[in-house]
Amino acid sequence: MSSQEKIIEIRGVKKSFGKVKVLDGLNLSVKKGTMLALLGPNGAGKTTTIRILSTLLNPDEGTVCVNGLNTVTEAGKVRHLIGLTGQYAAVDEQLSGRENLVMMGRLYHLNKEESKKRAEELLTQFDLMDAAGRLAKTYSGGMRRRLDLAASLVATPPILFLDEPTTGLDPRSRLSMWKAIEDLMKENTTIVLTTQYLEEADKLADEIAVLDHGKIIALGTSDELKAKVGSERIEIVIDTEENFKKALGLIQGEGLKQNPEDRSISIATDGSVREIKRILDVLYDAKIEISSLSVHKPSLDDVFMGLTGHEAIKQEETKIYE
Repeated sequence: MSSQEKIIEIRGVKKSFGKVKVLDGLNLSVKKGTMLALLGPNGAGKTTTIRILSTLLNPDEGTVCVNGLNTVTEAGKVRHLIGLTGQYAAVDEQLSGRENLVMMGRLYHLNKEESKKRAEELLTQFDLMDAAGRLAKTYSGGMRRRLDLAASLVATPPILFLDEPTTGLDPRSRLSMWKAIEDLMKENTTIVLTTQYLEEADKLADEIAVLDHGKIIALGTSDELKAKVGSERIEIVIDTEENFKKALGLIQGEGLKQNPEDRSISIATDGSVREIKRILDVLYDAKIEISSLSVHKPSLDDVFMGLTGHEAIKQEETKIYE
């Protein structure tokens, strides 16, 4: 199979829980040796997609194939090819880091020596050797997540599903997880990552699929998605309420957002000096004073606002499916 061939195929997948429709005709494919990031707010269907891919759930309609194997009729064969790291670290807190990994090796039918050898390799790879003999319950959140990821790699699966692996981690732990994931990608591992962070998808993914209400609303590289909402955003705070209202009638731009409470106006732009000057000239000619001006990269909310017309507000989780 060449690196350009599709190793994961999702076609027309629907999934509901009672009256709640979670996936509504999902279509996706992933090329071998690449990472696809599923980006979206809570409730968008990301976790449900991962659970279907990893054979933990069956779709109501549609088909899912992993390396040519149907996840429903050939689930056992699929499980031999995949690793899964869920939203919460699934480690035994009463065992040490080393014992957790050796146990996983034995569960994967490695013999005792192979299990020990693989555990030492992973402890080194994930910078856990100094804490290898400590009980997992003494680990920090970031260490537990690294141990969890290491456990999913005991059998060296060619396909890995990562469901929001950095949610709740501090910035340092998040960077450490990113490094571990990047190392896996260098080994030609195919990865499907779910995340709420555009920055994370931007950093790691070859391609990003944006989910909203169980459907793919955009698919492309990070740069392609940003181009849909402007590569950058200019945010201006106007000095008075009167001038704020006046400015709204003068400033034009794609994906314009306003907040009367703090008199701020945000516009998607290409980030060029020329575009910034154009907006400032409009305000200067109208004798409108500004309190502040900032330029920033698009956020998840910016992408969703541009693509759907609403912000990516976190929805209340329904633990059954998301």
